Amino acid sequence: MKNEPEKKSEVELPDGKPEHPEQKNAVPGQEPESAGATISGLEQALAGKDSEIGALHKSLDEVKGTTLELAERLSLAVSAYREMVVRANPAVLAEMITGDSIEGINESLKNARAIMEKARREIEADAARAKVPAGAPQRVQPDMSALSAHEKIQFGLGK
Repeated sequence: MKNEPEKKSEVELPDGKPEHPEQKNAVPGQEPESAGATISGLEQALAGKDSEIGALHKSLDEVKGTTLELAERLSLAVSAYREMVVRANPAVLAEMITGDSIEGINESLKNARAIMEKARREIEADAARAKVPAGAPQRVQPDMSALSAHEKIQFGLGK
């Protein structure tokens, strides 16, 4: 466990030669000194990649910040556009103009205009059906042809 000294094990290769764990990454036929140079070269490459990854992370954070700022500006621009559309269309209820984008606002304005036009046509149709002529009604004599003689006499006496 923790108190036991580490054992260095040797693995036997197919050709019968023992392999030391330190030599696993060594290139066959290469001296240990040149293997150390290869390792240091790989470590330098790794350090270069680590610094490149760090730079990319920093760049990504900057892009995220810029994206958030642009999203806020877009939201403000869309709100200002909605207000402008509401002022330009006083016949349309402001509550009917909604959307999170310019296209959404334009679509809701189109739908609101269609609803308002439909409501206007329905109101005009109702008004035309309930049309009352202006002024006093014309004086016409009541039609007495359907009344019996007794009813005619009562009408004449004013009862």
